[in-house]
Amino acid sequence: MAERCIVHADLDAFYASVEQRDDPSLRGLPVVVGGAPEHRGVVAAASYEARRYGIRSAMAMSRALRLCPEAVRRPARFSVYGEVSAVVLQCYRTLTPLIEPLSLDEAYLDLTDYTAHASAPRTLGGQIKQMVWEATALRVSVGIAGSKSVAKIASDIDKPDGLVVVAPGTEREFLAPLPVGRLWGVGPRGEEHLKRLGVGTIGELAAIDVRLLTNIFGKWGALLHDLANGLDQRPVEPSRETKSVARETTFSRDIETAAALAETLRELADGVAERLQRRGLRGRTVTLKLRLADFTTLTRQTTLTVPTDDTERIAGTAIGLMQAEVTPGRRFRLAGVAISGFDAVTQLPLPLDS
Repeated sequence: MAERCIVHADLDAFYASVEQRDDPSLRGLPVVVGGAPEHRGVVAAASYEARRYGIRSAMAMSRALRLCPEAVRRPARFSVYGEVSAVVLQCYRTLTPLIEPLSLDEAYLDLTDYTAHASAPRTLGGQIKQMVWEATALRVSVGIAGSKSVAKIASDIDKPDGLVVVAPGTEREFLAPLPVGRLWGVGPRGEEHLKRLGVGTIGELAAIDVRLLTNIFGKWGALLHDLANGLDQRPVEPSRETKSVARETTFSRDIETAAALAETLRELADGVAERLQRRGLRGRTVTLKLRLADFTTLTRQTTLTVPTDDTERIAGTAIGLMQAEVTPGRRFRLAGVAISGFDAVTQLPLPLDS
């Protein structure tokens, strides 16, 4: 049986790169894409020139412009990004039908059969990069490995315009020196928890007794141990569909006022809307999740007559659902906003992996 050849292809600073491509006067300048600061906008993408100032996606636009006052802001043009993404996916389809898009700018490809009969992985990676450049005038970073998790990490190692191939049998060596936060599913809180256990690198995580990780994290601990050791048999799944898009947060201190909850719900709704727009989706069902100080969890939902990806519509609906739940004496430790019941606004079958 041929070694699996999984590709993770990730367009570099996608939205900002499209803006620089379409307006040559922006090339070489710090460009941020997203909403206006006076409307509580957030950064959807930042060019590499802007990233040098510490600007990152999901950052408040007001903060981004403080970090780099000379940055050029452009509103997001998701219809354009969707069209470009469709062209890129068509490039990939000339190689394989086994494509799993993660968002408008990244996808997995299973090229096991292709490499078994036609091309070495590094040559194939170069072909992918050239195809995308010729079709869109955009750069894509490519990671190639025997698994999805390692390929995704590899694509991020040498950005922008990178090409990293992890040969079979070298996964542990490749992963070992990297920060544990690079592993799939390890967010800031998980990274902090692992650091308290003395785990700062993926190699250190791989060396821990899996039984200890299972005792602490349950089944998730065993999965982490596998990923740290380069073990990941998840297939590329072209047919996966997003069921819901959600954001939630746990408060550092319990809150009890409607005003404080409303502010949080607006921020969560903005994150949900940004994810919907990136995936080319609009949803009808808005769900509010609240957890009380005693850990009682409340869920409330309503279905809109028209599907939406609009921050204000999602926020307003969630706040409306919240109003009846704020009563004297109630304190809240967690809030979440989700949307489901999708109508796709592009033809991209984009799963929620991020």
